[in-house]
Amino acid sequence: MVYILIHGSGQKATSWNETISHMKSDKEILCLNLSSMLNGKEASYANLYASFIEYCNELNGQINLCGLSFGGILALNYTLDFPDKVNTLVLISTPYRIPRIMFGIQNIVFRFLPKSIFENMEFSKKDMAVLGNSIKKLNFSNRVQNIKCSTLIVCGKKDGANIKFALFLAENIENSKLEIIKNVGHVVNEENPKALAKILDEYYDHND
Repeated sequence: MVYILIHGSGQKATSWNETISHMKSDKEILCLNLSSMLNGKEASYANLYASFIEYCNELNGQINLCGLSFGGILALNYTLDFPDKVNTLVLISTPYRIPRIMFGIQNIVFRFLPKSIFENMEFSKKDMAVLGNSIKKLNFSNRVQNIKCSTLIVCGKKDGANIKFALFLAENIENSKLEIIKNVGHVVNEENPKALAKILDEYYDHND
């Protein structure tokens, strides 16, 4: 059974490297490069999610999904649409709906950032703008209670924007567990990869 790690929109697949280095080596872990999955198509959510569906559905048997932020949105969406395909779900710093005011401010800030800032991200400045505009109406608040697979919800205690989402998900997903990591913000896999690796190992060992 494979374990698929999905990075946030401001990260790359390599953002998981240090977390993986602290994990047990007995698992087949795949780290996706989201932009390459588009195969030249526009970086809209619809296009990316369609490619994500195709990728996951081509894998044999059930899969284990672990996504951070935007990656968590993809994992959440897929689990709701293909519940029989997902063995376990890990949502890290993941909103179940897009907070429009905060997201609008973020998109405005992105417009004024130089292109060089985006060189260390998976998506270009142009692609981030397209992606941002295409997800602003996403809202899974009325569907998350349909998730039946084992689910781990992780959030940094300093991630004020997503703590409330984590609590909501934990309250509304029946077979879920909540882990709050102290002294950590939004990008848990980069801020405290060792703590995250320990949490993931313990969770996966319990659910294998």
